[in-house]
Amino acid sequence: MNERILRVLEFKKIIEQLNSQAATTLGKDLASQLKPSTELNAVVQLQQETDEAAHIVRLNKVIPLGGITDIRGSLKRSAIGGILSTEECLDVANTIYGGRQVKSFIENLEEENLPILRELIERITPLRELEQHIKSCIDDHGHVMDNASAKLRGIRSSIRTYENRIREKLESYTRNNSNMLSDAIITIRNDRYVLPVKQEHRGAIGGIVHDQSSSGQTLFMEPKAVVDLNNQLHEAISKEQLEIERILRELSEHIASFEHDLYENVTVLAKIDFMFSRAKLGQQMKAAKPKINDNGYIKMQQARHPLIPIDEVVANDVEIGKDYTSIVITGPNTGGKTVTLKMIGLCTLMAQSGLQIPALDGCEMAVFKEVFADIGDEQSIEQNLSTFSSHMTNIVDIIKKVDYQSLVLFDELGSGTDPQEGAALAMSILDEVVSRDARVIATTHYPELKAYGYNRENVVNASVEFNVETLQPTYRLLIGVPGRSNAFEISKRLGLESHIIERAKGLVGVDSKSVETMIASLEKSQLDAEKEYEEAHEILLESERIRNEIAKEWMHFKKNREDLYKKAEEKAEKALAKAREEAEFIVNEIRQMKSNTALKEHEWIEAKKMLEEAQPDLSKKKQKQPDTKSAAKEDLKPGDEIKLLTVNQKGEVLEKVNDQEYMVQVGIMKVKVKRSDLQLLGKQKQTNHKPVATIKGSNYHVKTELDLRGERYEEAIQKLEKYIDDVLLAGYPKVSIIHGKGTGALRKGVQDLVKRHPHIASARAGEGNEGGSGVTVLEIR
Repeated sequence: MNERILRVLEFKKIIEQLNSQAATTLGKDLASQLKPSTELNAVVQLQQETDEAAHIVRLNKVIPLGGITDIRGSLKRSAIGGILSTEECLDVANTIYGGRQVKSFIENLEEENLPILRELIERITPLRELEQHIKSCIDDHGHVMDNASAKLRGIRSSIRTYENRIREKLESYTRNNSNMLSDAIITIRNDRYVLPVKQEHRGAIGGIVHDQSSSGQTLFMEPKAVVDLNNQLHEAISKEQLEIERILRELSEHIASFEHDLYENVTVLAKIDFMFSRAKLGQQMKAAKPKINDNGYIKMQQARHPLIPIDEVVANDVEIGKDYTSIVITGPNTGGKTVTLKMIGLCTLMAQSGLQIPALDGCEMAVFKEVFADIGDEQSIEQNLSTFSSHMTNIVDIIKKVDYQSLVLFDELGSGTDPQEGAALAMSILDEVVSRDARVIATTHYPELKAYGYNRENVVNASVEFNVETLQPTYRLLIGVPGRSNAFEISKRLGLESHIIERAKGLVGVDSKSVETMIASLEKSQLDAEKEYEEAHEILLESERIRNEIAKEWMHFKKNREDLYKKAEEKAEKALAKAREEAEFIVNEIRQMKSNTALKEHEWIEAKKMLEEAQPDLSKKKQKQPDTKSAAKEDLKPGDEIKLLTVNQKGEVLEKVNDQEYMVQVGIMKVKVKRSDLQLLGKQKQTNHKPVATIKGSNYHVKTELDLRGERYEEAIQKLEKYIDDVLLAGYPKVSIIHGKGTGALRKGVQDLVKRHPHIASARAGEGNEGGSGVTVLEIR
């Protein structure tokens, strides 16, 4: 990937944002070296790495990368016999500990789909023994501890003894000869303990002068009595330094023996930090993992420029590489064309670098061998080139290298020269690049290029929307609609007189006016289509909801149908058994009165037999099936009362679909069934008198829910009473009353009404997916 494109598209700013997300100097180093890859497999691997880390970041889990430093320089020095400092040794120990913490963190994750991270941590060697050895010699402040060796402990013990003896002798001077001292303190000069003696008492104290004050009135003297002790102290301190050096040499040799393992640990930790820095940057940008291809196909929904704040940037849909390979964005300046161009280029570079892109899920990006761009005013003062010459020099270089694996971005193609020649040159350049099957996105303000996309295969026009009401660009990209001039509309909004504008319109060529009219029509058609699409999508969602509700009710009905039949039979059997007992009792009573009647015994037996035979058979299996063959011959009409034999339910004929099928309504369901599955119960009555009990008007088939939100209390109750009457006529078993939460007055009114209504079996609050306490669900008798 050429360096120029990284500079032109400001890829360095993405690197800076990525660098700020890294937790260690190792991760920052890798972030600073990031460049787009041009190999498909490498890009796919990078995206999978970022996605694994992003999965953990989305779970709000923080990987412990604290304490890890870049110890590679120290490892090299120790390997060639160098002695590491205490700080360097401590960094090695902390990095070992940090690596072990990372390893443990990933091992303890419950998520199974983390193959890359789990493979990486297998390469981390714990090295607990080396860490403990370092920590047993050096404390957290980088000081070699007394327990590092027995010899060091003895030396430091003698040092403390010498220091105490020196202080005792010097303190006797401060007590007994304070008048000879400038100040009664003990201080140090040239690493030796001294006293501040007045100049005139120099001879009285005696000893070695190590320093004097700026005025010369105070001498810092080492009394003779402590000279030998100071010498012994210095000798002990020298021994201490030699022992510390020996300990550090031993530690350095020990570290060097694990150079390979430590270097591998650092390499793995750097990669893990780099993965998580990419994931955290994606979370900050609200980015998504793109699907990667190598066939030049780009598809982004609601893509945003990654360097513009989220609350300011306008998202756009972009697609190229399937139905067309080139996009020509036309329209006036300051409309956002260049921003759109840079956004596509920068997202491509990010995707090829393993970064997620700021767009919705489901985006797809291509891997290009080269990304070329001619953007902005890059005239060369040193070479004495004009703006046009500078652009053409760049374009000539691009045409020499471009092929089918290239993405080319042209900003204001052909500008900086005569408009007619510039437009012609722009079309010729586009033809050449398009003919090589490269992916091309070009911006221009030349009106001649508005028809370019209609006259070329694989090319589509686009524009950036402009609001003539506010006189501001909306920055929305409109694919398929070329940009149109808004000069007349803007002039009118700014107050230019109408007759001047009309005269100007008359001076515009016929072809130009036709093109502007066509563009305006396309813009209106696209906006209308988007609005209709949104409405259709809402209707589709509502239809899906209703279909799922009906399917759920139908499954519930089928599941409980047999149980209902069985319960009904059991209930009927109990009633008949009770009736038989009562009949038997009556027969016995009459038998006792036989002597007073003329009836014979066989007549009573015959009467009892007739009573038993008169009992109906309630078993579903023994029910006499209707003669469907003869019934199927009879034609049905809308309004006829029927029985749907497959579910044993009554209903009404709505319409005849064909000779074999009818549309019928059974309860709340409208279904299309065969004639053979219908039994006629009654024809539609043709009467001239007005029905008294039931009137079926246009509102007979009412909805299964009533929305009372926003209604006044009295009107809402009246509407609810009428709705329940309609529901009873429609035969619905269950309906929903939407009253909202609010103050609760309307909900209480609804509940009071349903409690006293004789045809409402029960009422309950809606469940979570039904609207909760803002809905009351009624079961109708």
